[in-house]
Amino acid sequence: MIIPLSVISLLGLVCLILLASPWPFLAPGAVLGLVGLAVLYRRPAWGLLGIAALVPLEGLFKDSMLTGSKLLGAALALILTLQLALQQLPPDRLRSNLWRFLTGFMVLYFLSMLLTEDLGMSLGHLRELSVGLVLFVITLLIGRELNLMMFCRLVTLSVTLTCILAMFSTKFQDQGRASGLLEDPNGFAMLIAFAFPLALLLALKSPNLMYRLFWIGCSVMLLGGMTKTQSRSGLVVLFLSLIIGLYHYRAHLPRIRPRHLGFAMLGGAILIPLAIYLMPPGYVARIQSLSVLSAGASGHTDESLGRRASYIVVGSQMIRENPLLGSGPGTFPLHYATTGYAKAFSANRKIGDLYRRAHNTYLEIFSEIGIPAGLLFVGLLGMGLLNMHRARSAWLKRHEWEQADLITHLGMGMLSLTLFLMFLSAPNQKYVWIMLAMTSVLRLKAEESPVMEAKA
Repeated sequence: MIIPLSVISLLGLVCLILLASPWPFLAPGAVLGLVGLAVLYRRPAWGLLGIAALVPLEGLFKDSMLTGSKLLGAALALILTLQLALQQLPPDRLRSNLWRFLTGFMVLYFLSMLLTEDLGMSLGHLRELSVGLVLFVITLLIGRELNLMMFCRLVTLSVTLTCILAMFSTKFQDQGRASGLLEDPNGFAMLIAFAFPLALLLALKSPNLMYRLFWIGCSVMLLGGMTKTQSRSGLVVLFLSLIIGLYHYRAHLPRIRPRHLGFAMLGGAILIPLAIYLMPPGYVARIQSLSVLSAGASGHTDESLGRRASYIVVGSQMIRENPLLGSGPGTFPLHYATTGYAKAFSANRKIGDLYRRAHNTYLEIFSEIGIPAGLLFVGLLGMGLLNMHRARSAWLKRHEWEQADLITHLGMGMLSLTLFLMFLSAPNQKYVWIMLAMTSVLRLKAEESPVMEAKA
């Protein structure tokens, strides 16, 4: 693809204007911007890889209005719009079986906004959600060119780097719990749970021993980071992902020989004591506290579980009051702040402690936008998981084992994100929307692959 001469002329004019302005030092930046746009125009998938790699590092720029992710996202949006207008991208790239769910959800979303109890909060929620929607469209357009193994490498390395920072520096911890570059340890645990299946794939598919040891080391760091988050939900999600992975590779079990069991026992003898030594003392107590969930919002001493139970109580009441269109996007904190739970679970009575989100994306959507919109959102994610299952089945029928393994590990990551939405208010989480679009792209690629190309 060739960049239109008009675009080059325009940027050249910008450089000349900057040279003649009081800020000539900005002219080299315009030249670098031109080079970056040229590269993105030729390889837009590289921009998406850059966004994926920067997600765990966004906390470095939380006080900045202009970040690398925003620049890449805006540049990609402009470039892909131009390529669509010039018919350099086929419009059928936007074809997806997810649109029927997403379109219905957005219609109900805007209807709920018309009746919202607080327009300012709803507009803020829409601004956050629009980031995910833009990434969804971008991924649909260029997902076919995305190097998935490079995607796995970049995500794994980026999350592993934040794990190393969080494990060995208190600066990246929140009251003793690792939060990486994020403000929420559970949000950090979500990134780890997504990256861990990708790290396992890289370890299994490495071409030589050195690479395999490197990715195994990254996997160990991810596990260490998970324990430092002290996230109970992260532990559950990680365990489910491992069970799915073992089920996928069950055909390899007959290859296990007695000598392999000896090495496994040796590894267990080393890793289990090490894990016990590294596990924070409070983590075991947090896991044991799950046994008192049946006591309700005020029947136990675990403050975290008490808050989560109170979110369910408040959210249920909101659903009963406005079952069809909810109270408006982003208005859950407004309702929660007026309850006694807000004061009871507020450490210092600050505004941020009183106005709390639901810490459950599904509960938040059902209570703020209504039951029909909530069902469509659940259907959207469910269809995404079904797409991964169908893509895997299609590759297995063609005996494309490598592709099937790749889909399995990406599906494990997608499932981790879907489950984690029960413990976080993150409808705009970038990986969720990137992976949603990728499920559609991967299914179409698998089903369009001719059966005659199946390997014997």
